[in-house]
Amino acid sequence: MQYRSFTKDNLQVSGLGFGCMRFPILDNDSSKIDEEKAIKMLRYAIDNGVNYIDTAYPYHQENSEYVVGKALKDGYREKVYLATKLPGWLAESYEDFNKYLDEQLEKLDTSYIDFYLIHSLNKDYWDKIKELGVLKFADEAKQSGKVKYIGFSFHDELNVFKEIIDSYDWDFCQIQLNYLDRNYQAGEEGLKYAYGKGISVVIMEPIKGGKLSNPSEEIKSIWDLNEIKRTPSEWALRWVLNHKEVSVLLSGMNTINQVKENIKTVSNALANSLNKKEVELIDKVTNIYEEKIKVGCTGCEYCLPCENNVNIPGIFQLYNDLFVFGAEEISKNRYSSFMQNEKDASMCIECGKCETMCPQNIEIRKHLKEAHNILAK
Repeated sequence: MQYRSFTKDNLQVSGLGFGCMRFPILDNDSSKIDEEKAIKMLRYAIDNGVNYIDTAYPYHQENSEYVVGKALKDGYREKVYLATKLPGWLAESYEDFNKYLDEQLEKLDTSYIDFYLIHSLNKDYWDKIKELGVLKFADEAKQSGKVKYIGFSFHDELNVFKEIIDSYDWDFCQIQLNYLDRNYQAGEEGLKYAYGKGISVVIMEPIKGGKLSNPSEEIKSIWDLNEIKRTPSEWALRWVLNHKEVSVLLSGMNTINQVKENIKTVSNALANSLNKKEVELIDKVTNIYEEKIKVGCTGCEYCLPCENNVNIPGIFQLYNDLFVFGAEEISKNRYSSFMQNEKDASMCIECGKCETMCPQNIEIRKHLKEAHNILAK
């Protein structure tokens, strides 16, 4: 495993972090984690050098932290740095910050959290929780020993990111970055800005919710031009880790084979290791994708549960798959089952609550209508 420096204390963290948002599930229900498989995967990763474990309060409809806590028993807690996140959008008072932290410590069955992030900051959430005193809470959480290091995860525009970076003595931050999202939200400029301030950076969505793992034949033919053959996932991970400013790359792995492949990839995906030809191939693939993607959904499920049972990320996946991967028949057949189960876009009552929760700032109601017009034909 490759290790990189993290925080001003130069902690040595694995280049690959295990993101606990996409565990294997049962009955196609994201709230029902297949605990046996998930724990086996987590422990295999730890046994093979992964020491950064990342979860959050809402993951798997608030069940991820329970499973992570179980996986870290039997001596595994002492082998890792554990990260989880404060659901700031739920806080209505200063006391709520401590309430959620204590609840998370109990769910994780631990006395402290190594890396505690204020989750999914955007301008509105930031202004709200700053007014409630979240920075005072951050100081007190560290002083109490319940939290070792404080950071934040981010989903908004670059200028908001810089404002938050400059507002506090953060230990680290977490941003979305992959070769399709170089200029999206914080992007590469934000990565370099934080690094220049001495703030360590964790990367989420390096494979864009798995979407870069299943390319079209056109894109496969471009990857095949390289002398060294790599999987599409490996290309995506290597692009991120090619940045010297990146400390940890998070991958939401849901099979043991993905864990094994990613461990192998990260072991030698060093900073500045891609050659000029490889960088040019990635740029070419980026251009092809950008021309075809309809909705920039990553499948994070922050928009769920929908009050009217609309499967928002599932619909957008089918919509994008049809155009990006040419999967017309598969997408339309799958959408028919959504309609039969009343989970399709026609069930949307346009309340707009999903849009307030979307970290990608997607116009969900508009795109649901567009997707339905295509997929329902």
